[in-house]
Amino acid sequence: MVIVDARGLSCPEPVVMTRKVMMDKQAKYQVLVDNLASKENVTRYAQHQGYTVQVEETGGEYTLTLTRA
Repeated sequence: MVIVDARGLSCPEPVVMTRKVMMDKQAKYQVLVDNLASKENVTRYAQHQGYTVQVEETGGEYTLTLTRA
């Protein structure tokens, strides 16, 4: 599983990073973000690409697990 650490970055950078790694079409990715806007934007992008998104929040940071549907 590829892990994208986009903590400390503001949009659109987390989405751009996620898009780049998703070009290899793996079944599962994990994206780490630390703000609500990035969580929502990465989630929306992943769903648009056909992935389901599971979100876990810990101390203001979000772990998004993207799984190909």
